[in-house]
Amino acid sequence: MKQIYPDLWQSQAEHPFSGVNSHAYLLVKETGNILFYSSYLRGEREEIKSLGGISWQYLSHRDEVSSALAEIKQEFASKLACHRLEEPSVRRVAKVDYLFDEREVLQSAIEVIPTPGHTNGSVCFLVRSVEGKRYLLTGDTIYMNNGVWETRPQGFGSKSELRNSLRLLRDLAPDAVLSSASQGALAYKAFASDQWPAEIDRVISKLS
Repeated sequence: MKQIYPDLWQSQAEHPFSGVNSHAYLLVKETGNILFYSSYLRGEREEIKSLGGISWQYLSHRDEVSSALAEIKQEFASKLACHRLEEPSVRRVAKVDYLFDEREVLQSAIEVIPTPGHTNGSVCFLVRSVEGKRYLLTGDTIYMNNGVWETRPQGFGSKSELRNSLRLLRDLAPDAVLSSASQGALAYKAFASDQWPAEIDRVISKLS
């Protein structure tokens, strides 16, 4: 695990497809740690245990489904959450303990933001860190491609929904944006308060 902020850790890169990197992120909280996205994590589980384990795993969309979900639940006695529209894919490998349906705030600091488009049940998470920063975890709704933010709908999403979801993200003013998949060396990026809207506008213009 690599510590990227005082309360946020990044898993080692995995390569689900040629040229694609994926990472999971562990948010360390006094009330229980949260793993965002998914990773096999086999080489990092002892370190995760030293950091307090995993209480919840939050999935952003169905592309994060693998046998690792059941392994993580069993080893850490953690609970699993995803959007209701992604649950049929997830339950093939693991029981889901909580379903997202709409925008809501969980554990007083994690805002669940449904962002259909990449898939119909894609979700982003806005974390208000105790360190004072705002982390936006975007799944594959928007991802880094060699330092440039990009987006695309899958066969389970739509371009019009994705465009609306990006407009929703535009006004969130994150300090850091972290996608689940990326291409190239960069998997996340820090932002000044006035930079993010321009990035989103550029992505929307390319999508149009």
